[in-house]
Amino acid sequence: MKKKILIFGGTGAIGFSVAKNLKDDDFIESFKINTLGAINAVKTNLPSLINNNGSVLLFSTIAVQQAFTNHSIVSSSKGAVEGLTLSLAAEFAPKIRVNCIAPSLTNSKMSQKIVSDDTIRKAIENMHPIPKIGQGEDFGNLTNILLSEKNIWITGQIFHIDRGRSTLRIKA
Repeated sequence: MKKKILIFGGTGAIGFSVAKNLKDDDFIESFKINTLGAINAVKTNLPSLINNNGSVLLFSTIAVQQAFTNHSIVSSSKGAVEGLTLSLAAEFAPKIRVNCIAPSLTNSKMSQKIVSDDTIRKAIENMHPIPKIGQGEDFGNLTNILLSEKNIWITGQIFHIDRGRSTLRIKA
């Protein structure tokens, strides 16, 4: 059985703040959690991944490509995760596949402060062409495919799973 590794590229650090209030330590902490966490998880599992033609799946955010206000901290550390995805995919090919999912806001413990406020939740939902807050199931099937032993072809990809928010513009 192939070694599968699912790496979230972070454990729950979403930093939102206006640029003038940001401190170096805010960026450093986010980088430690999101980027170094992913790197260290890959390094720890590398022998097994090599021996088993494994698969690595990292997680980012659409905020990297969409330039949302007050997202400098999370978008910079997750942007590094996307760069890491591409670099590792090139370095580890053909033995190990490395991909990344970049979702929009997803209902989770980490996002409860945001999605529990009905007004904020509705406003964010309406920013999506398919107006709904994401659920883990929305990218669960893709996760299974990317980590599957049947996937021998997909590597070095960043998948934006965001109900169309990163690519579609709808009439308001």
